[in-house]
Amino acid sequence: MNDDLLHSTVEIMKRAKKVVAFTGAGISVESGIPDFRGPSGLWEKFDPMEYATIEAFHSNPKKVWGMLKEMAIILDRSRPNPAHRALAHLEEMGRLSSIITQNIDYLHQEAGSKRVIEFHGTSKNLVCILCGHIYDRRQVKLEALPPRCACSGVLKPNFIFFGEPIPWGAQLEAKEEAGSCEVMLVIGTSAVVSPACDLPVMAKRRGAIIIEINLEETQLTHYISNWILKGSASEVMSRIVGAIGGSTRPRMGAS
Repeated sequence: MNDDLLHSTVEIMKRAKKVVAFTGAGISVESGIPDFRGPSGLWEKFDPMEYATIEAFHSNPKKVWGMLKEMAIILDRSRPNPAHRALAHLEEMGRLSSIITQNIDYLHQEAGSKRVIEFHGTSKNLVCILCGHIYDRRQVKLEALPPRCACSGVLKPNFIFFGEPIPWGAQLEAKEEAGSCEVMLVIGTSAVVSPACDLPVMAKRRGAIIIEINLEETQLTHYISNWILKGSASEVMSRIVGAIGGSTRPRMGAS
């Protein structure tokens, strides 16, 4: 990691009136959640066109729930890592306005973040496709698949499948935050999934400084980012919080 760029990042964040974080799968890898598209991700085992489209879910929910059950096991084992906690501390210190996340793992909230815009929905809840009743996922036993509502309707995770629209409220809120921030921290994402990939572009066009935090360069590095801080999300974010004046140790009540 370039120390000069780290120093510049800290100074800019101290001066900025509004800083927004935009996070992707890379921030949760250290929590034990492999990137779905990575070498050990779910798409290695399950073809997303067979298991991750809304059409596939409606045509054969039992088959799709076989994949979702494996996903639930991975998510249940995961815990927030120092990068999640660092963002929560930045918010607590008044240095971070919000987090826009493409992740469905709910780890930002478990780390203590309050303003989290879940662009693709959340795995925390299940929703009945018939009556709309919402259940806490951890309270639903995944023995007989697919799980069903009291009304007999099939339960679906409250996140979007391929072919479903972005939740309208999340889309509006994310665009508002991206369009009004002075600094955007892009953490653990190559920003290739549409329409989420448009958010850093929107922020850049409105004059925001885009600071990328990734292990390797991405397409953002050469076209959108002002600079990249290379390293793991936990390492970089912990150093940023330490330089601003804080700690990434778990707080009382945080997971």
